[in-house]
Amino acid sequence: MAEWAYRECEHVCRDFVFANGQTLDSLRLRYLTMGTERKDVSGRSANAVLLLHNTTGSARTWLEPGLADRLFGAGQVLDVSRYFVIIPDMLGFGGSSKPSDGLRSDFPNYRYDDLVASTHQLLTEGLGVTRLTLVLGLSMGGMLTWMFGARFPDLVEMLVPVASQPGPMSGRNWIQRRISIEAIRNDPEWNGGHYVTNPSRYVRTAPFSALMTQSVVRLQEIAPTREAADRHYEALVERARRGDANDRLYQIEASMDYDPSGDLDRIRARLLAINFEDDELNPPELGVVEPAIARIPGARQILVPASERTFGHYSTLHAELWAPHLRQFMEEDDAPSASWRGVDRSSG
Repeated sequence: MAEWAYRECEHVCRDFVFANGQTLDSLRLRYLTMGTERKDVSGRSANAVLLLHNTTGSARTWLEPGLADRLFGAGQVLDVSRYFVIIPDMLGFGGSSKPSDGLRSDFPNYRYDDLVASTHQLLTEGLGVTRLTLVLGLSMGGMLTWMFGARFPDLVEMLVPVASQPGPMSGRNWIQRRISIEAIRNDPEWNGGHYVTNPSRYVRTAPFSALMTQSVVRLQEIAPTREAADRHYEALVERARRGDANDRLYQIEASMDYDPSGDLDRIRARLLAINFEDDELNPPELGVVEPAIARIPGARQILVPASERTFGHYSTLHAELWAPHLRQFMEEDDAPSASWRGVDRSSG
């Protein structure tokens, strides 16, 4: 495991107005940066990369060996000697403003639109970055990547959403989220969100979400016996117990109206969607991605086949599975050929 040099910073959005009209006097956004920004002759950033984390993560997720050691080193695809890498704790996560800071259930009911808008403020007002070479996101971050491209079409040169689909929140994806929501809201200790001690009962159902995201093959390897499965279950419960119920509730509910499909025609950036054949949260057989990228000039999807190397939805955290595709995409000409479309089932 390499030790990565980074700077930890904070930006405060004053009088932030959420999409639903609620406001927050001071919205704090914590973020990390690596590398040094370079500007072009017009004064715009020429090497800024924005990395967006998943629903169970934070900016520090990108520092874990499965990602950082495959992305940021000398000669690697996001070599920090070449790129200025910006990694925020999204609104509601990590060190950024969230319900557990004190407001509890009086915290504004944010949605993914608010995550995108607040991050844009961080970039433009906090860092003075008005041009991004790349936006790369994992899972929730991938969903936000689709939204960034549509909402700010002149901001980004390249978009790479990983393990996400540009369609409405629905089906298995929403049902497993709804189960988590109802488990928290119906925990008798939740008290409308104004608890003193973190509710303890909902955590017993929290592992269900892991069942929807982990490869069944890898899960069987982790838990080949009932005793091993019991230990794994208890570890997942303990992980949920360490979190805050309101924070988790807000994070999940933020996704409820996600649906970038109506705005895909606004995307001007080059786009590579990377998905995994054994991702049960975003199953390829739904056929959501193919018609979506057909609406975006030059867009392409890589579908990584299931293998002894993949981890279902958790493949996002193993950059060795998808970093080669990212490199190829970033090294392509700005005007890709007609073959740079459709679905490529590549082994990586």
